Amino acid sequence: MQCIGRSDLTKLSVWSISASRWPDKNTRKTRKNMRLGIISALHEEQLGLVEAMRGPAKLIHGMREYWAGTLWEIDAVCVLSRIGKVAAAMTATTLVEKFGVTHILFTGVAGAGDKTVQVGDIVVADALVQHDMDASPLFPRFEVPLTGRTHFAPDHALSLRVSRAAHDFLESDLVDAIGAEDRRAFRLAQPRVHRGLVASGDQFMADRVRLNGLNAALPGLVAVEMEGAAVAQVCHELGVPCAVIRTISDNANEDAAHDFMRFVSSVAAQYAFHVTRRVCRDLAASPLPAGTHVLALK
Repeated sequence: MQCIGRSDLTKLSVWSISASRWPDKNTRKTRKNMRLGIISALHEEQLGLVEAMRGPAKLIHGMREYWAGTLWEIDAVCVLSRIGKVAAAMTATTLVEKFGVTHILFTGVAGAGDKTVQVGDIVVADALVQHDMDASPLFPRFEVPLTGRTHFAPDHALSLRVSRAAHDFLESDLVDAIGAEDRRAFRLAQPRVHRGLVASGDQFMADRVRLNGLNAALPGLVAVEMEGAAVAQVCHELGVPCAVIRTISDNANEDAAHDFMRFVSSVAAQYAFHVTRRVCRDLAASPLPAGTHVLALK
């Protein structure tokens, strides 16, 4: 295991950490293999992934620890963004510009955005919107100024792979991954996978009235969280395919904080680990093409 501190950044290019894994810029321009960036906001949401890496190397950059290695036969970089849209956007940008990732997967927890979505369900985003973006009357509510967009779409092909991995996890791995006591405590009888709109904002949603207002303003809303739409915008602007998957931890109401950390550590962490493992194995067997950002480097 290697570790490089911030002071070394003035001496070393990020690509020189390990010659066997971090290609120089010329190699990066012609590289055909996928490099998957995996982002989570909390440590518990990425529990076990670094430990599962083969030949992990750590780089501290921008007050974050980036772990690079081989994850189930996929070249991968894992990082904790911390909470919030700015933190997530900064982390996603760094993954692309400094680490040359070709695809990004954001995994973590979210509050339910609709009554049909239950704790323990999985949401794979079809579209993402910043629910606290409001520059009206200069621009319409939710529209990111000067982009002409309110919604940002993740990559369809990658999201399909993630959705399939989530379905397979619930059908085949859930009982072994989550103990009986936790399944009873969180009523994980028959969790489902949902596809739909995910709304992000710099607020922990714990207000039923506010959630009802968002439902009225954003038809098709299935989850609320604090990072995904920022990552989707970065990936859209940089031409990098991304997917966002969320485990529903609460109902985004006044009871949202109840047993939140227990759920994250005992349930969501297991969801993330097993689904990510399935995604990586799938991508190793059948890689996806790079986005326009990587193609432009060739």
